[in-house]
Amino acid sequence: MKLKFYIPLFLGLLASLNVSAQDDVAIKTNILYDLTATVNAGVEVGLAPRWTIDVSGNFNAWNMSEQKRWKHYLVQPEARYWFCNRFIGHFLGIHAHGGQYNFGGIKNNINFLGSNLSNLTNNRYQGWFVGAGVAYGYAFVLGRHWNLELELGVGYAYTVYDTFECAGCGRKVETGLEHHYVGPTKLALNLVYLF
Repeated sequence: MKLKFYIPLFLGLLASLNVSAQDDVAIKTNILYDLTATVNAGVEVGLAPRWTIDVSGNFNAWNMSEQKRWKHYLVQPEARYWFCNRFIGHFLGIHAHGGQYNFGGIKNNINFLGSNLSNLTNNRYQGWFVGAGVAYGYAFVLGRHWNLELELGVGYAYTVYDTFECAGCGRKVETGLEHHYVGPTKLALNLVYLF
């Protein structure tokens, strides 16, 4: 899996940042991902009085059952501009995202912005995606080291995927299909610890 490539790249990026005590560094977890048993973490580093860079990622490798799949990983870097001081109040962000997924056997009746998710009921989709978007957020100060951060992003994602007959079987039905998605690309309720 390409994850072996992305983890050292992510760690190298963090190590290359020149961070000192006055730079403000935060670590975070998205509570919404936590509710889906998705392992996730983010690191945000102050670059200037009103600018930060945030890099977050998540990973879910668990089988829900033999007939259900909800596996994926996602990396999402974001540059943020804070209206007052960094890590406090309103901010705007521009993000990129990329990853891989393996979804199927999830019963639903959702047809959203040109993406017919009800197909996940009887099929499995496996592929990769890349894209970008913009976001708005607000950070509530909970204490000296703790924040609660809300964020909503919209943007674009391009994906290439294969379709399988069912979630538990391996019979491939279609190969190399493409889909263009425009809509929500980020939803976060982050619990943040500031150093």
